[in-house]
Amino acid sequence: MAAEGMVQSGKSSPAIRQLEGALTRIGVTRAHKQIIALVLIGCLFDSFEQNTIGVSGPLLKEHWGLTGTDIGFLNTITFGSAAIGRLLSGILGDRYGRRVMLTINLLLFSLGSAACALAPDFMFLCIARAIVGFGVGGEISTAVTMLSEFCSPKFRGTAAGLVNVGAGGFGNFLAPVYGLMIFTIFPGEDSWRWLFASLALPALLVVFYRRYVPETPRFLASQGRIDEANKVLSVLDSGTLRPKNLVVREYLTKDNEQDAPRAKGAWKELFRRPFLGRIVPVSIAILMSYGAQLSVLTLMPIIFVSMGYTLQGSLFYSMIIQSGSVLGAIAASLFGYYFPRKRVLTVGAICACLAALSILQFGTTIYMVLFFGALFQFFVLLLNTSIWIYAPELFPTRIRAFGVAFILASGSAAGSFVPTISGALFDSYGMGGVFGLAAAMYAVFAVCIRLGPETYGMSMEDITQRADNVGTSENVAAGAPLKAGT
Repeated sequence: MAAEGMVQSGKSSPAIRQLEGALTRIGVTRAHKQIIALVLIGCLFDSFEQNTIGVSGPLLKEHWGLTGTDIGFLNTITFGSAAIGRLLSGILGDRYGRRVMLTINLLLFSLGSAACALAPDFMFLCIARAIVGFGVGGEISTAVTMLSEFCSPKFRGTAAGLVNVGAGGFGNFLAPVYGLMIFTIFPGEDSWRWLFASLALPALLVVFYRRYVPETPRFLASQGRIDEANKVLSVLDSGTLRPKNLVVREYLTKDNEQDAPRAKGAWKELFRRPFLGRIVPVSIAILMSYGAQLSVLTLMPIIFVSMGYTLQGSLFYSMIIQSGSVLGAIAASLFGYYFPRKRVLTVGAICACLAALSILQFGTTIYMVLFFGALFQFFVLLLNTSIWIYAPELFPTRIRAFGVAFILASGSAAGSFVPTISGALFDSYGMGGVFGLAAAMYAVFAVCIRLGPETYGMSMEDITQRADNVGTSENVAAGAPLKAGT
């Protein structure tokens, strides 16, 4: 499968190929940082929402008499619908644009969170979690695609990685803190309801701010909307999302515009060569990683309670373990700027496997569990962030949203059933069952990721070409279309 990277990704319009040079010339401006900040706000609260079942799990067990398997099943519902939401969001994002999907997904997320707060019984809560899953699933995959398309070849890995710094890093780390804060402000048996209710409001605020985020120039160019793409590029170059007296420059030419493919979300292309050889191993790898991570996130508070600690103590210890998530996500964003993708993913998977095995071997005291748990989370977030960087680079613009959505949906699918399996293993074998399964899954990850192509420094339209050989400054300045790749 690695050899499939030598097959050309397919025809792209001259304007699409000029984008590499245009984005390189613009570099990273304050407008890029504003877009990243607005996207990360939503991703942070998405992460809080994904952690609510784990944070409120002990209360739900007490309130409704649920088992570890029941708690895992709530994540089955959430991440199963997230997988479907990501696929639909990817198809629609390739047809109608990345920007519109952000608003739709956030509205679904808000509606689902409010419904969770009002749930009268376990069945209603399951339905509400399905609505949450639709919104959260589409939000994350769209954000990853969007940020990678706004940035230059050198910075795109860091930008996409920052999504997981906010979502998987700070989001996972602060989720227990956020839960403790809500439980302190609203004590009692209904405190978990206030946790869900509080997560519905910030998402609505983000919907308001998202109106400042433009459509990506890559999508606009792929649709032949060259004037709009040039306007967005000029906005990025101006350094602010609301420039006064904007002068639109002709970064992309209209020459041969009639030959530009009008992408209509041809999702079936994803399952033909060369893309099939990319999506299969990477999807299996992320299924392994997400399944292991979400099992640990969901069950760690319950594991600590089973060790004799209070709810407050278990959430505090969970926060300590999640400190590794922040560092892992930040490290991955930095590595995305400097190192090849497959090297980072392979080494990280091996280290995650060893960290899980170390918990089984040396986790005899709370201090060792916390140390190796934090180390485990470091490598987990290093992997998940790096694969978010890797996924958008595997596909050209015309099918990128669906390609990224399919890969991330594979991870969501793992979240729909692996936590249930882990919950059953915990009920039967305790902590050893949970981390034993995680170690095995990361071993599979390490094997699968070697089968994909390397994308570091390559063009986002054809990974047989280096990005620095596509869209040179002279071509962009002169407004001349570039020659197609070989």
